[in-house]
Amino acid sequence: MVACSLPSDGAVDYALATVLGCLLGYGGCGRIGYWVGELMASALCDYSWTSSPSNGHMHSSFDIRKSEKSPAKTLPVLETPISSSLQSNIPAPPPLPKLIIAKRSRRESSQELCGIPKETRDMWDNLFEEGYAADVYLITEDNGTVPAHFCVLSIASPVLGKYLQDSKLKDGVRYVKIPGVPNGAVCAFIRFLYSSCYEEEDMKKFVLHLLVLSHFFVVPLLKRVCMRYLENNWLNTENVIDVLQLARQCDAPRLTFVCIRMVVRHFKTVASTEGWKVMRRVNPALEQELLEAVVEADSRKQERQNKMEEKKVYLRLHKAIEALLHICKDGCSTIGPRDKMLKGGEVSCGFPACKGVEMLVRHFFICKTRVPGGCVQCKRMWQLLELHSRMCDVPESCNVPLCRHFKEKVRQQSKKDEAKWKLLVRKVIEAKNSNHFAARFSGSS
Repeated sequence: MVACSLPSDGAVDYALATVLGCLLGYGGCGRIGYWVGELMASALCDYSWTSSPSNGHMHSSFDIRKSEKSPAKTLPVLETPISSSLQSNIPAPPPLPKLIIAKRSRRESSQELCGIPKETRDMWDNLFEEGYAADVYLITEDNGTVPAHFCVLSIASPVLGKYLQDSKLKDGVRYVKIPGVPNGAVCAFIRFLYSSCYEEEDMKKFVLHLLVLSHFFVVPLLKRVCMRYLENNWLNTENVIDVLQLARQCDAPRLTFVCIRMVVRHFKTVASTEGWKVMRRVNPALEQELLEAVVEADSRKQERQNKMEEKKVYLRLHKAIEALLHICKDGCSTIGPRDKMLKGGEVSCGFPACKGVEMLVRHFFICKTRVPGGCVQCKRMWQLLELHSRMCDVPESCNVPLCRHFKEKVRQQSKKDEAKWKLLVRKVIEAKNSNHFAARFSGSS
């Protein structure tokens, strides 16, 4: 299966290629460090370029049975008149560059529609395979030779062209050795320079070699193809450490991020591989960096879980407030205001927290130690009543007992207690709003 990619335009950054190439020449990559070091030790590294309330009110309130943008108006703009003498001294503005913009848009659209016909790709493939009038022979690690043309390689990769230009001529032919890379990888690399095509089998077999060659000789299109293939088809827990080290040396930040993410997600599996053991001996600094990333990811995960649990607590408080208001205003199955006809046990209630609040209210009326702090359940009832009072906007007509009492009590509280209650109210409102948004979003989708 032949895959093709369109070549990209742009000048080659010689300084970046030289500096990174030299860095790669001195770095190992675990088990794959040998052929990387061999390639980066080539002669290209020698060149450099620049670039408490009463209880009566409570009993009198309940009947408890035994339970079986308009648009803004536009204002007129006042314009200051300009005299004719001033108008004569003002030069005429230049015309708008309509034609230039039109040409540019046509040129950009033509680039988007650009493609390589099959005949053209076949022609360049035949030129590479037949090696007609080849003036360059690339000698690979296994003493194989790959014929090519100096002009084609120089245009496709100016870095490689500079490397070839500085090599010695023998009978009009340049012989250049590329150490550390097998013959199949060199053939796939040179073919890509000719026609921007590659065989799927070659990419699967030599993707690491092609990544190093594309980085070393500055072929951005092939480098992107290799990184995408590694990310989508080749990366697994067994080779992620080797790919990570190579990606760091080949200046591939996205591939590096993908590898670190895989290590964090499957740390126990990756830590038991041979690549991790080799990396611990060769590059202990990378091991420390990965361990810190794992710890940081675990802490973020725990923090998210804590926030979710906290949000659930505030959401339960909001549902309890709704159930309390429902009981005091409309009444439920066996409890409600005296002027309301209770529904009875045969009608189901639509408030999930209603049953718990009903039990809390029943206990509150029969408890002998109802004072705040005397009973845990009564204390919860006091807090629920005060929380409702702080969230209520109509205390004068509110049916919940003691709502106005707690409104007046707020004035007597200290600033510290007031701040705590305001924070609690804000959290409950935020949980309610986020829950409504999530429900509406899931319903629309």
